[in-house]
Amino acid sequence: MSDDELLDMRICDLKLSIRDTPLEARVDQLNGELSERGLRFRPHFWLSDDWFSPDGIPGIAIPFYLAHPRLCRLERKQLLEVEGGTKQWCMKILRHEAGHAIDTAFQIRRKSRYRQLFGKPSDPYPEFYKPNPQTRDYVLHLDMWYAQAHPLEDFAETFAVWLPTKSRWKARYRNWPALKKLEYVDKFMSGIVGKPPVVQSKRTIDPVSQIRRTLRTHYRRKREYYEMDYPNVYDKDLRKLFSCDRAHRRNPTAAALLSRWRGEIRRVVADWTGAYSYMVDQVLQEMIERCRELELRLGTSAEVCKRDAMILVALRTSNYLNSGHRRVMM
Repeated sequence: MSDDELLDMRICDLKLSIRDTPLEARVDQLNGELSERGLRFRPHFWLSDDWFSPDGIPGIAIPFYLAHPRLCRLERKQLLEVEGGTKQWCMKILRHEAGHAIDTAFQIRRKSRYRQLFGKPSDPYPEFYKPNPQTRDYVLHLDMWYAQAHPLEDFAETFAVWLPTKSRWKARYRNWPALKKLEYVDKFMSGIVGKPPVVQSKRTIDPVSQIRRTLRTHYRRKREYYEMDYPNVYDKDLRKLFSCDRAHRRNPTAAALLSRWRGEIRRVVADWTGAYSYMVDQVLQEMIERCRELELRLGTSAEVCKRDAMILVALRTSNYLNSGHRRVMM
């Protein structure tokens, strides 16, 4: 099928399953890690439109695109990256979601010590959060200091760091305030070894079989969610990077160069900043459009210019994120 044909399909008509896909082995690995810790709890899994573990349900939803390589390719084309697309990345997210699921299964958030260490689980989720990269009050697991997004995310991230038996969290977090959180998780999990969960619901929310919107609508909504209300790049920065001098009028245009380098800059900056590739690409798009309007051209060596362009895009993206506009995951 062409991309257009695929985009017109409803998600419920894709007929997807976790079984007989790489996801099956990754789910087995997560269950193996729980078993190695002596935990009887096993979350249940289903395919949906995104990663999540619903309140009151000790299970994990996995995004549908990970169940088929063709859908992974479409995901990359539509959003420029595949969240959880590698084994390592997928396992990190699965461990995080398992933290939410076991929190629900044993109602850990009701414990007073939980609230003392992680904060109030009842606090409303923010649309954006402003991480502090310097603090040692939180573990580091998912990108962009995600433990700082909300108390429930802080617990899930702490559990994810603790879960693998080969995790060297005692050494890694020595002298960090976050160590108290890891020690609490370690103590609590030791206390429920071999015990059945308190909450055992096997319900699912938004399984793929019930999602009737098309892939086209799905991706349009996701792009709208991650779009940035980002101020235009300052003209003075672009004029430092490129040239409007007539002496350079025969040189390649800045817009053409940025378009040529776009994929490389996007990958490098996303890796540097932890920002979504789609977000970085929006910064680049604004730069390209403004360079075209200002009629800017190359004024120095191409390699120096590309390096400085990467730095400028990284600074703009980081400034945006650190101003309190890091979106909480859907």
